Amino acid sequence: MNENTSHDLKLFNSLTRTLEPFVPVHEGEARVYTCGPTVYNYPHIGNMRAYVFADLLGRTLSWKGYKLTHVINITDVGHLTDDADDGEDKLEKAAAERAQSIWDIAKHYTEAYWEDIKALNIRQPAHWSIATDYVPQMIDYAKGIAEKHCYELDSGLYFDVSTIADYGSLARAATEDGEGRIDAVEGKRNAADFAIWRKTPEGETRQMEWDSPWGKGAPGWHLECSVMSEALLGLPFDIHTGGIDHREIHHPNEIAQNQAHSGCDHSGARVWMHNNFLIDRAGKMSKSAGEFLRLQLLIDKGIHPLAYRLMCLQAHYRSELEFSWDNLIAALTRLKRILMSVERLKGRLSSEQQEKPPHPKLTEMHDRLDTAMSDDLNSCPVIPLLEELLSLKKVDPVQRMALLREIDLILGLDLETLTRTDLRVRPKSATITEEEIEQKLDLRQQAKTDKDFAAADAIRDELIAQGIELMDGDPLRWEWSISI
Repeated sequence: MNENTSHDLKLFNSLTRTLEPFVPVHEGEARVYTCGPTVYNYPHIGNMRAYVFADLLGRTLSWKGYKLTHVINITDVGHLTDDADDGEDKLEKAAAERAQSIWDIAKHYTEAYWEDIKALNIRQPAHWSIATDYVPQMIDYAKGIAEKHCYELDSGLYFDVSTIADYGSLARAATEDGEGRIDAVEGKRNAADFAIWRKTPEGETRQMEWDSPWGKGAPGWHLECSVMSEALLGLPFDIHTGGIDHREIHHPNEIAQNQAHSGCDHSGARVWMHNNFLIDRAGKMSKSAGEFLRLQLLIDKGIHPLAYRLMCLQAHYRSELEFSWDNLIAALTRLKRILMSVERLKGRLSSEQQEKPPHPKLTEMHDRLDTAMSDDLNSCPVIPLLEELLSLKKVDPVQRMALLREIDLILGLDLETLTRTDLRVRPKSATITEEEIEQKLDLRQQAKTDKDFAAADAIRDELIAQGIELMDGDPLRWEWSISI
């Protein structure tokens, strides 16, 4: 444990629906598995909230002093268009629609996802586990559970959930109305049974298919995560994360496989954590909506990606977060103001300053930071705490900067290296150049100096007509943006 943190870390376990002290399987270590994307399309910003949350978890564990091993998988085969085990393989469908190789589709969208990871300042995991790299292990895994827990249909090998005690307890299907419900599919013994191996239909050829004891085909989506998490983290491991939508079908199926394969009742991970949805009232979160809300769309409209990260951090990960352009722009403005304060703090630093005893105010603020993050990663009060730290005028700047670094280690906003001008992202549709904007601002400033307010107002109106929003009152005169 970090000697500078005194509060025990408590995390909400979806499996027990309680807040529990974090007790690692291996002392001093934290092993975490995060369900990654299915790379058949670009991730939307709601998808990316899951990885901001997982990064916040990983950063907090590192800050607390644990040796972190984080795995994020890439699903490039096996995920059907219906999570309840029906429909087409998402990658096969995308490749057919675009007349491209499925391998090219997967490569393109994996790289796009990694670009979004980088743009959001999400740390690289210890392992990116690619599903197709583990197909032989998946076949061996399926062989190990087939006799006691599976049965074969013309369409593939299915897991019989009745062979596992307390199936679906993660989803609370039996006690929470509407959760975990799956329509019956002809041939299944139980509606909730799911595919371990999907046979290629007779007369068809898939781009991704392998030989198996149950015929040529491909693994089921749920099998992948069980195999890769065990291979890279061992069983049991500490924490499994994902979006709340995984809590109802995907993760209960993983748990059932883990229990069958290990021959005991542990669920694979000791703690299961789920972030809530990002809600978009305009209905553009879905990838079927055409111009859906992906990170690049935000950038095209002139919004820096870290404004979206800050917007996520302003809400608790288990709370629904409503997306709106107003909320996003407010987060961008807040980030700009934070960076202005950081810049002033950096200007007060001096290499000649002598070491001083810890300031009691900063000690108290550090305890508030530890209290918040130890309470199920409650980042919400940490951002006002950061702003309070930056507002302290009479406290040693070196000590203030040291605490700021700790806060930013957790929040991941890159506050020491990010500059205010970095936040000026040029919208794709903008026609006016930054040089032209600055020239107009020079003219407007001179007009105001000359008390020619009519001319100053005329320049402002001209800029507004071209989509430039000015924020008066800023002595540094940098606060402008091109409106969306």
